[in-house]
Order: sequence, then C-alpha cells, then structure tokens
Amino acid sequence: MSSRLLALLIAASSGLTMALQGTLNAALGKVIGLLEATFVVHLVGLVFVSLLLFVFNLGQGGLSLLGRAPLYSYLGGILGVIIIYTVARSIPKVGVAPATTAIILGQVLTAGLIDTCGLFGMDKLPFNWCRIGGALLLAAGAWLILRE
Repeated sequence: MSSRLLALLIAASSGLTMALQGTLNAALGKVIGLLEATFVVHLVGLVFVSLLLFVFNLGQGGLSLLGRAPLYSYLGGILGVIIIYTVARSIPKVGVAPATTAIILGQVLTAGLIDTCGLFGMDKLPFNWCRIGGALLLAAGAWLILRE
C-alpha cells in the first residue's frame, strides 16, 4: 500500500470519527448544555492524551520544543473549542449527514485556500481546474443532501 493511500485512509477514518464525535457531543450537550459538553469533551481528551504521553510514553518527546512553534499554531486549541461547540449545536437542528456535509464543504473550501496561498507554513499547492471542479461537484452534492 502506498504511503499516499494510507494517508487518505487515515484521513477518511478521521471523517468517520468526526461524525461520531459530533453526534456524541450533541447528545451530551442536550443533557448538560453545549459549553459544558465542550468543557467535558476537552477534559476527557486531556486525560486521554496525558495517559498516552506520560504513562505509555507514546509521544515523540518534543514538548521541550514548544517555544519554537509559531504563535498562530496555538490557536488550534481555541479552534477546537469552537469546532466542538458549533458541531454539537448544528447536528440536533439539521441531522448528522447534513451537518457533516456542510462541515466537509467548509473544510474543502478552506483547505483549498490554505493550499493555494501556502498559509501557515504549508507548501503551496495549486488549486487547479480539477480541484475547482471537484469542489463544485462537492458543493452540488452538499446542496442535494441539504435540500429538504
């Protein structure tokens, strides 16, 4: 199996877990509130990753390099809170499939912009006609799924 195919399979598994996570977070949010659910989800995640890093020693030992990271890279934590809150808020209102479709469309369009401009230290990748066509087809598919 090529490393590119493996990377795509890993990315697809991320999509699978995101749909499950959004559903579970929405269910928790219905019981305890959305901000409270966002807090609990991050707390459970902190405990889990702490176990992986400090009990099972599965990290790469790079925490000492934390000061070398660009300041903008720390915004990921804030974005994580926003993501969990907005996904948990949208899923009960529109359903898992439509919400996930809208999420994926937003991700692809933003990713295309990041690739094209080479933002945040990423290599520039052209958003050529094939990618534009794929994004348009994805948008058309999203429109069909989101129709009532």
